[in-house]
This record gives sequence, structure tokens and C-alpha cells, in this order.
Amino acid sequence: MSVQEMKQEDNSTPTPETGELGHNSSTETEDRRFTAEEENPIVNMDESIENQDVSVSLQAELEEWKDKYLRLASEFDNFRKRTVREKSDLVRYANEDLIKSILPVLDDFERSLQVFQKSDNLSAIQDGIKLIHHKFNHILSTKGLKPMESLNQPFDSDRHEAITSIPIEEADKKGLVLDEIEKGYYLDEKVIRFAKVIVGA
Repeated sequence: MSVQEMKQEDNSTPTPETGELGHNSSTETEDRRFTAEEENPIVNMDESIENQDVSVSLQAELEEWKDKYLRLASEFDNFRKRTVREKSDLVRYANEDLIKSILPVLDDFERSLQVFQKSDNLSAIQDGIKLIHHKFNHILSTKGLKPMESLNQPFDSDRHEAITSIPIEEADKKGLVLDEIEKGYYLDEKVIRFAKVIVGA
């Protein structure tokens, strides 16, 4: 056997580095991995379908929360508008009950005016006015209105408004209300109008 034939025989002998017949082992490993991936398409498809299901579920949940938010925003806007309207009506018609209660007094005044035009009986006219006055006071008292007693009472700046003062000799009348120009009133316990008075000095 010649030297050249011996070299050719050595090159064809398998070695640990090259594998059988001199092929590279790393190339064979990559081919096997690629083949394995091709052989398992069902696994990849299942993962894709699962991801799509999760995406669809999240999208549906997002749409649900959007719908809830829009409904809640709409309900709150309606509540705000209703509250504003009710508050406006409350302020606008706050005196409705009082006005209704004094309408009968207005009716009495209108009837009295008709009587005054046809009658010269002053006594009857006076009696009619007294009845209307009494009725009007009764209605207002049921609403919490109370007249203020000021005559011969010590002057109180929390209740009285001094129009003027008059020098007086009696020492026991100094600082007292001698005359009442305009009566004061309470609404329950609150002073709603100060009494205009003349005070002894």
C-alpha cells in the first residue's frame, strides 16, 4: 500500500471531533432541534390559541368596565342636575306655605273694600277690620311669629333700635323704653325685626 492510499484511509476513519465520515457534530444537533420543532406544530398552535383566548377575555372585561363607567357617569350627572333643580325650586318656592296661609286674609280685605264702598256704617267697618287683623295675627303666630314687648322695658341693643332719647327727671325711668315707634318681632327665638323705640335719658 502506498503512502497516499494510507492517508486517504486515515481521512475516512471516524474521529470524536468530526463524527462519522468527517461530518461536524454541531450541525447535526441544530438539524435535530429544527426537526423537533417541525414535528410539534400542535404545541405551538395550542399556545397561540391560549394567548388569543386571554386577549379576547381581557378585551371583553375592558369593554364591561367601560360600560359600567359610562353608566355611572350618566347617573351621577342626572343626580347632579336633579339636585340643582330641587335646590332651585326649594329657594324659589320657600314661602309657598306661608303665602297659601295668608291668602284668606287677602280675600277678607277684598270683600271689606267692597263693603266700604257700599256702606257708611263706621262701626261695622271697624269691626270688620278688627276681625281681619285678629285672623292675620293668628295665622302668623302659627308660623312662629311673636311680637316683642318693649314698652317700659330696659333698653337692650340686641332687641331695640333707639331712634332718639328724651331727658327725663324720674330716675327709675332712665334707660327704659318710653315709647315704641315700630314694633319688633321674633321668629321663634330669633329677632327678625328690631323694635324702634324712644329711650329715657
